[in-house]
Amino acid sequence: MSLLLSDELVKASGLSEAELLQEVVLLLFQREKLTLGKASRILGMTQLEFQALLASRDLYIHYDVEDLHEDVRGLQELGLL
Repeated sequence: MSLLLSDELVKASGLSEAELLQEVVLLLFQREKLTLGKASRILGMTQLEFQALLASRDLYIHYDVEDLHEDVRGLQELGLL
């Protein structure tokens, strides 16, 4: 599913579309609606880059069981487990 943002919303925010997407992803991550892995993928960043973005905003990283499972799946896909 794609989300279309009106030009009015983009103009009112004073942000570019990419910046607005980043703000939405950060908000959803803070509310624990997105995992670290999902949030970083949506923004086209590595997890380390996303963590640096969080740190630059003084935001905290949460790491729960779902994050662990996602990391294990990723390692399995890479043949490291």
